Amino acid sequence: MGVDTVLIRNGSIIDGTGTPAFKGHVLIDGDSINAVFKENEEPLTADTVIDAADCAVAPGFIDMHSHADWLLTSDEHPQLMKIFLEQGITTIVGGNCGFSPAPITEESIRFLRESPLQSIISVPLDYEWRSMTEFLDRVSKTAPILNMAQLVGHSTVRFASSDTLRGAMKPDELNRCLDAVRRSFDEGARGLSFGLGYDQGMYSPLEEIESFCSVAAEAGRTVTVHLKALSKISPTYPLTYLKPHNVRALKEMLDIARVTGCRLQLSHFIFVGRKSWPAADTCLRMIDDARRDGVDVMIDAFPYTCGNTTINAVLPYWFLAMQGERYRSRWARLRLRAELEAGFRLVGFMYHDFQVMDAAVEGWEDLNGLRISEIARKWQKTPFDTLLTMSEVSDGAALMLLHTYSGEPGNEGPLESVLAHESCLFETDVVLRKSGYPNPSGLGTFPRVLGFYARDRKLMSMEDAVSRMTSKSAARFGLTDRGTIEPGKAADIVVFNPEKISDTPPLGPEPAGRPEGIKHLFINGAQVVRNGTYIDGARKGRVLRA
Repeated sequence: MGVDTVLIRNGSIIDGTGTPAFKGHVLIDGDSINAVFKENEEPLTADTVIDAADCAVAPGFIDMHSHADWLLTSDEHPQLMKIFLEQGITTIVGGNCGFSPAPITEESIRFLRESPLQSIISVPLDYEWRSMTEFLDRVSKTAPILNMAQLVGHSTVRFASSDTLRGAMKPDELNRCLDAVRRSFDEGARGLSFGLGYDQGMYSPLEEIESFCSVAAEAGRTVTVHLKALSKISPTYPLTYLKPHNVRALKEMLDIARVTGCRLQLSHFIFVGRKSWPAADTCLRMIDDARRDGVDVMIDAFPYTCGNTTINAVLPYWFLAMQGERYRSRWARLRLRAELEAGFRLVGFMYHDFQVMDAAVEGWEDLNGLRISEIARKWQKTPFDTLLTMSEVSDGAALMLLHTYSGEPGNEGPLESVLAHESCLFETDVVLRKSGYPNPSGLGTFPRVLGFYARDRKLMSMEDAVSRMTSKSAARFGLTDRGTIEPGKAADIVVFNPEKISDTPPLGPEPAGRPEGIKHLFINGAQVVRNGTYIDGARKGRVLRA
């Protein structure tokens, strides 16, 4: 850019603290905020002046739960990730759901390639790093398109430091894992993540989880958790346990937070399936009770009633463990069909609630965006046979949007209760693909919260929404140098029109489009979005090491 100073004039400054907006001007000098002026104060001159009349000026948004860290070692990442910048995101928190790119070993790379995270990697990876330090150095060398704060994943650590794939580890294995977490913290990781709804997390005993959380608490690092269950019933607990599985999963983690004193961040606080929605009020009351008891717990969510997952996510472990013969076995198919259809009824979703994001098979591109029930009619198969065929031919790589997450169009009460809660921060949780039907959260999470839920639905004030997207999110991970508009802070700044900001949500078979209302974006003082469009070649992000 070659510009040393930038003056953003005449904006409505929403400074990220939650206090009322005020008219004023912001002066950027290099990579930081030099000064903030009230409307009646005469600002200094600058090399570049941007008129922000009719616009809000806010800190850049922080995506609390991202999986895009896996892409940042590739030079291809700007074209995949520019949609984040175009919705106002300046920082992502990566390494979530128990899976981080480091620390790894030669042997653990094989396990990672066979794990659920394979579906989130859409660019080739060379894995030319081993430690957390080496991974963070690699991202820095690549010149990231935005800032990244990194977590260390529980499952990744187990793959690298333990020979026990599932269940309780031996004491020496556990100690090696805990030492690996400590090293990752020392090398810059800002927190620890669990994916307790995935293999290996779902098989980890509570004593192991508590030990990991104690290490995080000792280091003053945040623990993010994908709970063991997000629906009324789940594969994690036996069907004989008749109380809601998601309520049990939440209680277990809150109890661990009480014992260890860890700072707990509950990822994608969602209620999957229509029969799971009634638990929303119960779970939010549990959060309130824990916070009153002094537990440092917050939640995060995306503002849509669908989320991305793999086609195999609904298949039970016993079936997946059968390997190749599973699809040919008449007995296995009969048992699976009975279990799936019973489970779907108990949870409250159906085959029509599965929508293909990426069929992941050459020649099947026409399936992207269709529901399983629509493909079944097209192929003249049952929905069950259709789902199994897609699983087999794609080798489990088909990516799906599962609907009924905390509501559905016209009935979004549970989602609104979550988003309105004072402890709720915001995330995309999106899997990025070069093609296919996109997850709307990757394009419009923050514009939708600001436009539809804050301005239109009035679930929160604009100032409250911005503070949760910025300073409160930054505080969860110790990002003390950004998150507010004040002198000395990093110049991560978004300029948006509060009257026009909105997402472009999906409409029937038409996918989500680009958001409206984002005008300009600055990352570390450099402009990276102009008039709503990413500036090609702008790569001004940094690795935000602890």
